[in-house]
Amino acid sequence: MRNVILLVVILLCSASFSEAAEDKYQFKSKEQEQTFRELTLELRCPKCQNQNIADSDAVVAKDLRDKVLTLIHEGNTKQEVIDYMIDRYGYFVHYQPPVTPATIILWVLPVVIVILGFGFIVFRQKKAAKKQLWSAEDEKMLEKLIQQYQRKERHS
Repeated sequence: MRNVILLVVILLCSASFSEAAEDKYQFKSKEQEQTFRELTLELRCPKCQNQNIADSDAVVAKDLRDKVLTLIHEGNTKQEVIDYMIDRYGYFVHYQPPVTPATIILWVLPVVIVILGFGFIVFRQKKAAKKQLWSAEDEKMLEKLIQQYQRKERHS
């Protein structure tokens, strides 16, 4: 029983130490704090797989959080901070990249390919259907073959 109590006390103490190890940032106003929180949720860690810099434990994410804090303390707006990060790390760093000719192509090209593929399939099916129509000549040939078969049956 004593060991269980000791274990609980150790776990509670370690939880308080991990709380103290978290980054604590100081802000001049509530607006700056709100902007910082929004930016750290919007900016993606360049090292991590699809994780924002607020949730990432990577060193580069900590550096980005520090840089965001510095830029906010310097009086930069949210968009100015985003522009700075995009200039430095590319569009990947922002979860909402702007619409550019390259991104339009990435969205439109697959749709165009699917539509063209569907059109090609429909065109081929119509062309094949025209070839498969039963003509009067085909009917005469069938009658002739049936008569030949019936004659052979009678003679056997």
